[in-house]
Amino acid sequence: MPRARTDSELCLQAQEFEWEKEGLTDAHAYILPTLARWLTAERVKTVFDLGCGNGALTHALAARSFQMTGIDKSLSGLAIAARQYRESEFIRADLETPLPENLHHSFDAVIAVEVIEHLLLPRNLFRRAREALRPGGLLIITTPYHGLVKNLALALSNKFDDHWHPLRDYGHVKFFSEKTLTRLFDEQHFEVQRVRRVGRIPALAKSMIVQGSMLE
Repeated sequence: MPRARTDSELCLQAQEFEWEKEGLTDAHAYILPTLARWLTAERVKTVFDLGCGNGALTHALAARSFQMTGIDKSLSGLAIAARQYRESEFIRADLETPLPENLHHSFDAVIAVEVIEHLLLPRNLFRRAREALRPGGLLIITTPYHGLVKNLALALSNKFDDHWHPLRDYGHVKFFSEKTLTRLFDEQHFEVQRVRRVGRIPALAKSMIVQGSMLE
């Protein structure tokens, strides 16, 4: 599959993570079914999408009757979201700074889909989640999966450059295993409830999804 222009052209020496078009990404195809199922099982109503990008995933969940609010720093992404997906609220904000007071303790669940790997300071994501969540609220994070077998496969096939695309501005800077991501949940006082690998077979999974509940 040819690389998206956001990987190969638009985000090289960019001012922000550039979004070119509306619609779900390839990653959403294998993440969305589990994400929607988990949110439905927990009977949440209000969901805060941290790093909503172009708003397509926010829209897809709104179509499943969740009350959605999206937040992102990317002006290009938010412009698409505001134009295409008017049923949800979209807010421009930086995860490095506290959320506006009116968003505090307002949501049953926070999701961050393929976001944390882009953050130099990933603990800020958990801080924003704690601000947004009601007591006992739910946090679901997805990120590319890294583990022994997959890392060996990438090394043996000489695919590390293609996988990490190091020349891309605002690209991936953190690479989590199941052990390190669940450790971060624990450190930030979220009790891990379940973990699932998605996309391909588990040992070579494209992403992992971790759900945790906020501890008091």
